[in-house]
Amino acid sequence: MSGPAAWPPAPIRTERLVLRESEARDRDAFLDLFSSPEVGTYIGGSKPRDEVDRTAPPIPGRRHGFFVVALDGAMIGMVSFDVVDEERLLGYLFLPSAWGRGFAYEACAAALDWYAAAHPGEPLASITQTANAASMRLLAKLGFTEGERYEAFGAEQCRWRQ
Repeated sequence: MSGPAAWPPAPIRTERLVLRESEARDRDAFLDLFSSPEVGTYIGGSKPRDEVDRTAPPIPGRRHGFFVVALDGAMIGMVSFDVVDEERLLGYLFLPSAWGRGFAYEACAAALDWYAAAHPGEPLASITQTANAASMRLLAKLGFTEGERYEAFGAEQCRWRQ
């Protein structure tokens, strides 16, 4: 695995979205995202908003490989590339108000283009609960191949590879 690409990159613009580094103005949306019971359904649950508020830094998500996804300037989700157990994983979360409108595909496709240019030839994986049908469809549409299934965190998970 090569070293990290220059960070942060210039904002990435798609037809409707901007992928950019996290800013202080995104904090309320982060609190909404990580305290949402709907979002927490397939990631081990949500936390009470006051707990997320107490523990979140002033600018959450300010790290290499973490993109805020913004629509009309407001954060609607996030896409990240994190190294876990020496494997780079694509992750994404979106506010429920953004679900079902193609934003996750648009944002992830743009982020994957950035990843391919910033980390040429490096493999990428993603993990989702098999019960999360929307995420399973998204990964297939993004060109990932379904791999092994296993139990973790009290649910069946699926590892996808690009």
